[in-house]
Amino acid sequence: MALTMKRLAILLLGATLFASCDDKKADLNKDIAIQVSVKEIAPKSIEKYISTTGTVEPIKTVDLKSEVAGKYQLQINPNTGRKFQLGDYVKEGTVVIQLEDKEYENNIKIKSLELRLEISKQTFEKQQSLYKKGGVTLSELKNAEIELINAKYSYEDAIFRLEKLKVKAPFSGTITNLNYYTENTRIEAASPVLSMMDYSNLHMEINLAEKNISMIKTGQPVNIVNYTIPGDTLNGVLAQLSPAIDAETRSFKAVININNSKLLLRPGMFAKGEIVVAKADSALVIPKNVILNKQKGNVVFVVHKGLAEERIIEFGLENPDEVQIVSGLEKKDRLVVKGFETLRNRSKIKIVK
Repeated sequence: MALTMKRLAILLLGATLFASCDDKKADLNKDIAIQVSVKEIAPKSIEKYISTTGTVEPIKTVDLKSEVAGKYQLQINPNTGRKFQLGDYVKEGTVVIQLEDKEYENNIKIKSLELRLEISKQTFEKQQSLYKKGGVTLSELKNAEIELINAKYSYEDAIFRLEKLKVKAPFSGTITNLNYYTENTRIEAASPVLSMMDYSNLHMEINLAEKNISMIKTGQPVNIVNYTIPGDTLNGVLAQLSPAIDAETRSFKAVININNSKLLLRPGMFAKGEIVVAKADSALVIPKNVILNKQKGNVVFVVHKGLAEERIIEFGLENPDEVQIVSGLEKKDRLVVKGFETLRNRSKIKIVK
């Protein structure tokens, strides 16, 4: 019996010591500070946007054919000192290809038409002078004027026909295709010779969900991004909207015009567009990934007197990455952006970078 009581006393003493250790451990855990990173909230702008994707295409593009037959002569690019090549930039009106056909030129008789025009001018001026002095009739003056007009039209028509021997850039842009022909070999009329495009301005056709039709309007700004231009955002504008809804896809078509003056995007590239439907300036904006969704509502933590303080927040504008806070936070609050997952209200914290 004495032995049993002794064992019982030992067990009670052990339990007491074990409980005491647990209490000390619990007290120790209360003092452990959770490491967090914080960011001071400062006013900034936020955009609500609708995301879309599409393929960008040039607004100006052309495929040129020879208007007449003649010997093919590719010209020298004055900017490079060599003959024109794919990718060369060409100013509007520059002659890229010259065709030669002596028989065609002779038939136009440009020299004789030029001389006829000069004589007609002199005759008309002489008749005007004589008419003022009463030396010729009005009818004779008018006949001289008609002759001058006909001579002018004939000469201008000849110039126009001669210009058909030149293949010129109809606008400033880049050569995208240059059909190969051996120099000084004859090509026939309507032969494909040159393709050009100006992609300093692009357009992108898109399809938008029917549910967004009330928010979408022409003139809205669009942010254009692409994986080839990280960190750069191009400016676009919603230029056209179709009023018709596709019955099968429940979507409608729209066209975005894009300012690509730095030629960062290439025609045919796939791009993402963010149509800005609302914007707020000087707003309290936080990242979405620091928000915890609890039964009481959307919650974040801020640092207050060295402790984590729980705040219930309400949203304003939002996009996939950020949200505007309309209540629950104030300017210069220090928001916990890392380490918040295990925090409780008034948890002890240690701020680290």
